[in-house]
Amino acid sequence: MRVFVTGASGHIGSAVVAELLGAGHQVVGLAKSDGSAAKVRAAGAEVHRGDLDDLAGIREAAAGADGVIHLAFRHDLVYAGDMEGALKVDLAVIEAIGGALEGTGKAFVGTSGTMMLAGITDRPGTEDDTAPGGGRVDAENKLIALAGRGVRASVVRPAPIVHSDLDTQGFAPVLIGLARDKGVAGYVGDGANRWPAVNTYDAATLFRLAAESAPAGSRLHAVAEEGIPFRELAAAIGRNLGVPAARIAPEQAAEHFGFLAGAVQVDNPTSSELTRQRFGWTPTHPGLIADIDEGHYFRSAPAVTA
Repeated sequence: MRVFVTGASGHIGSAVVAELLGAGHQVVGLAKSDGSAAKVRAAGAEVHRGDLDDLAGIREAAAGADGVIHLAFRHDLVYAGDMEGALKVDLAVIEAIGGALEGTGKAFVGTSGTMMLAGITDRPGTEDDTAPGGGRVDAENKLIALAGRGVRASVVRPAPIVHSDLDTQGFAPVLIGLARDKGVAGYVGDGANRWPAVNTYDAATLFRLAAESAPAGSRLHAVAEEGIPFRELAAAIGRNLGVPAARIAPEQAAEHFGFLAGAVQVDNPTSSELTRQRFGWTPTHPGLIADIDEGHYFRSAPAVTA
């Protein structure tokens, strides 16, 4: 397959590009900057210069491919407090790619997240659970609807923590940076709320499997560990930094965690049993706590962006 990948130079995208190339696929990666283009080219992929606002260019690249994996997202807008703007861009990109692939039966793999399942069920969320709308759910639902327009559309929902030595800007580095800055690895309340997790390299394998074989309308869970109590994550961060892990009162969460104050209190246990059964996906890389204890997150100082 010739696969067009947005976000090709990013954390998950760089692993997906390597995974696709290793499986014998051709890859064209979207690159906005010279630095991103050099990284994509060095990985062995072709470069398509442009960004998420260049919808004509995105349509052209998608039309010339056998499939698309859409990983890019305007996180810069999110960090600037403009989530609505980031979502608007994402919806426009999905429509552009969908229009280019309409009626072809080609693969279009999008990205959502397991956090969208928090609060809609009192059991671990499954691939068959859906939400009516709101936030990134709108993008997921828009992409899945392309199955009715002759596109082999599927969505991968990664766990909130996608971790590995490639991770420099995800939730783990931000939480580590906060703990280093504040002198305490915090959790809210009793810290019993659970976050699922997945290693970047295992997630990359699942994105490849989705592009290769996911039926139209599929939702897949990139989840290796169903739910790690947040206090255990804080404890691992604390012992590696040499700072205490401690309770943060709910009323102090915003001051301590910044824009992550709501997310760190979410209970999001999530199953990937159906994904494993349907696609033969078996995570093999280290789990979150083992990966944190390996030490690579602490060899440089992550920026505190919360």
